[in-house]
Amino acid sequence: MKEHYYDKLLNIKTKGDQYGGGIANKSLHYHPYEPTPYSALEELFRHYEVKSSDRVVDFGCGKGRLNFYLHYFFHASVVGVEMNETLFQAAVENCGSYVGKLKKGQDQIQFYCCLAEEYEIDARDNRFYFFNPFSIQVFRKIVNHILLSVEKAERVIELVLYYPSEDYIYFLESQTSFELKGEVILPYLYEHNPNERFLIYQLEY
Repeated sequence: MKEHYYDKLLNIKTKGDQYGGGIANKSLHYHPYEPTPYSALEELFRHYEVKSSDRVVDFGCGKGRLNFYLHYFFHASVVGVEMNETLFQAAVENCGSYVGKLKKGQDQIQFYCCLAEEYEIDARDNRFYFFNPFSIQVFRKIVNHILLSVEKAERVIELVLYYPSEDYIYFLESQTSFELKGEVILPYLYEHNPNERFLIYQLEY
C-alpha cells in the first residue's frame, strides 16, 4: 500500500522488477536494482535528520525513489548516480513528472548515468546513501574519493548504509576514520533478518 501511496503522492513510478525493465546487470561488482521500501524510509527518517542545507548522493539510485522522497519531505538537494541506462532514463522521466506536479525542485535534483566510482564528489556533497549496491572493491574506491574530497573541502560527512554488508562495515571500522553514529532497526523485520537495519557512519573534521 505504501509503495502505491508514495509513488502517487510524488507523481513517480519506482516499482518494478529488480533489473530495470528486465535488463540484468552482468557485472559481478554491481547488484540488481531494488528500491528501499517506503516503510523503511519512514522508519529511518523518524530517527535520522536531514536538513534543507544537506546535499545527499544516492549511489545506485535506480529510478530515484530516495531522491524524490528526500526532496519532497526535507527540501534537501539530491544527486542520483546510476550506471544502468534504463533505470537512469526512468529516473529522468520521474524527475519530469515530479517537478511538473510540484512546480519546484528542478535545480535541486540531479541524476548522473555513470559508474559509481566515476562520479566526481562535489564539495557540497555531505551525505551518501548506499543500499548495498555494489562490491566492497567499488565501495572502497568511492569512500576513498569521499576522503580525498574532504581533504580539499573540510566538512562533516555521513554515510547511511541500508542492509549493510559485513565487508562494508569491516572496511569502515578498521581502515577509515568513520565512526558509527547510529543504528536504526526496522521493527518486526530485524528479528527475522539482522540485515534489516540502517547504519549511520560519521566523519568529522
